[in-house]
Amino acid sequence: MKLSGMLFVVIVVISGTSYWYYTDSQAKISVLTQNNARLETAVQLSEDAIASLQADYAAAQEETRRINQAYADIRRQNDRLATKLSDIDLGLLAAERPDSIQRAINRGTVNAGRCFEILSGSPLTETEQNATNGESFNKECPWLWSGPREVIEE
Repeated sequence: MKLSGMLFVVIVVISGTSYWYYTDSQAKISVLTQNNARLETAVQLSEDAIASLQADYAAAQEETRRINQAYADIRRQNDRLATKLSDIDLGLLAAERPDSIQRAINRGTVNAGRCFEILSGSPLTETEQNATNGESFNKECPWLWSGPREVIEE
């Protein structure tokens, strides 16, 4: 009888310990599962952020390349204009043919103003749309001509 009483106490202690271990393990598993879900969400957010940053970086690099190219084009146009102007003695020509120089300067001013309008997003005129080359497009900014375009009604 003593032996069965002791055996009963041992079984109760082992069963109690096993129950406590089981419930404690289940609670830990539940906490770890929740933590794992949070970590997976955090990892996904981090991966999305990295992908977004990489896309933004690539876009910034492309924009920088485009701006550098535009800057190089502008420098070439400035050099072209400086060469043109260095070949002309405007004072001498103005003294010899004032009416002709006045018309040329006025026409150049109008053309240069139109360049600013085009660069600001103004629609192209029919003449500009039908231009066959950069010089017939606008003599002051022929680099803006990119070939025939669809006519936009004003």
